Amino acid sequence: MTQTDSNRIEHDLLGDREVPNNALYGVHTLRALENFPISGIPISQYSRLVRALAEIKLAAVQTNAELGLIDPERTKAIASACTEIIAGKHHEHFVVDVIQGGAGTSSNMNANEVVANRALEILGAERGDYHRLHPNEHVNIGQSTNDVYPSAIKLALQFYIDELLVAMAYLRAAFEAKAEEFAGVLKMGRTQLQDAVPMTLGQEFSTYAVMLQEDEARLAEARLLLLEINLGATAIGTGITAHPDYAAGVCRHLRENTGYAFLTAGNLVEATQDCGAFVQVSGVLKRIAVKLSKTCNDLRLLSSGPRCGLGEIQLPPMQAGSSIMPGKVNPVIPEVVNQIAFEVIGNDLTVTMAAEAGQLQLNAFEPIIAFSLFKSIQHLAAGCKTLADRCVRGIVANHEQLRASVERSIGVVTALNPYIGYANATKIAREALETGARVYDLVLASGLLSKADLDRILDPLALTVPENQPRSYLLTPEIPVSCEPSEGAVTPAPKAAH
Repeated sequence: MTQTDSNRIEHDLLGDREVPNNALYGVHTLRALENFPISGIPISQYSRLVRALAEIKLAAVQTNAELGLIDPERTKAIASACTEIIAGKHHEHFVVDVIQGGAGTSSNMNANEVVANRALEILGAERGDYHRLHPNEHVNIGQSTNDVYPSAIKLALQFYIDELLVAMAYLRAAFEAKAEEFAGVLKMGRTQLQDAVPMTLGQEFSTYAVMLQEDEARLAEARLLLLEINLGATAIGTGITAHPDYAAGVCRHLRENTGYAFLTAGNLVEATQDCGAFVQVSGVLKRIAVKLSKTCNDLRLLSSGPRCGLGEIQLPPMQAGSSIMPGKVNPVIPEVVNQIAFEVIGNDLTVTMAAEAGQLQLNAFEPIIAFSLFKSIQHLAAGCKTLADRCVRGIVANHEQLRASVERSIGVVTALNPYIGYANATKIAREALETGARVYDLVLASGLLSKADLDRILDPLALTVPENQPRSYLLTPEIPVSCEPSEGAVTPAPKAAH
């Protein structure tokens, strides 16, 4: 290696290149920078991936030291460099684009070079003095991009999933609080946008909480697949160049260092070419996105108006909604979460296509798989927190609108079927539609039921909770259906990341 005032000369298969003296990366990373000016997003933007690469390099050098494959001086320097990166230092030197050819080789070599050059500094040597400590011959002992990179993606996903699960639980708690707050608020349920039967606003909001809870469980199940790694497989799964005991050792160290229960795949040849775990996780992320988007659709519809829509709830106003219409406020927070969902659904297709495109013993398209999954998880987590803080916690029920809609609805007639028969109930419903009269009043006038029976049958508890179901705090309406319209009612209307 030779140096000028601002550059050093490094050599690779293709020849000599000048590398900036202030760079911890080397010639391989430099060429990757030139070859892949694609997204403009360096891998350093995904700090969990950088940390994961360093965690693997640390576990590798610990294992190789135990196996007598590297001397104590280099071991200590490499381990120190890795520990610094794990702590968040030197990430600005991880500069290769997230979208790259080569199955992740550029990312692996970026890590090897940064670790090597920082280790050289720790040893008191100059950056680029690879005779003293080499990115491949010392940092990358027993490794290939084909086992390091997919394993790093799996570790990074564990970090990110921790954060997403926290965000989902945060949003779920916001919906649970609203479900309790609205437990006694009676409203009309709707199917196919048509009036159905009464329910409570608390029941409606409790479903959003339960959907999140179910999806948290599905994500927790899917992430287990990410614990199976192929470290020790090297190039195609045969373990060529790796010590026979390396695979077990590096997995043990990674497990101890990170706290995640990693295990070595039973068939390393299969594990090196398979992307099924990524497809599974992506599918769960899509499921989360679909259900979140449906929830946001509901919030937008329920808050539509304020005077000419459903207007059953009010979302907190966050900003002026129009440059031309004074006073207009739009549901911007649900809208942004809808857009996150659209992106995640598209990312899932990208993951699917990339996983399908693998050939023979390797899938070369893991960089776009990783990028898609990281984006999906980060944006879903941000969306959950934003939806909770800037929308759900500030939602207000429009009690008078909800009360009036129940009072003028014919949906309550469904509850009368067992008592007056379907034909009589149909007649009452038709008359209510034609005259605008209330179902309660028409049944009473017809003499089909006594007032006492009618009050019992149309009791809000009976309408919103089946007799064999517990009548919890989420399911206790505050108003009787038979009451007169209120004054002012409208009568025609993680584990934490390590």
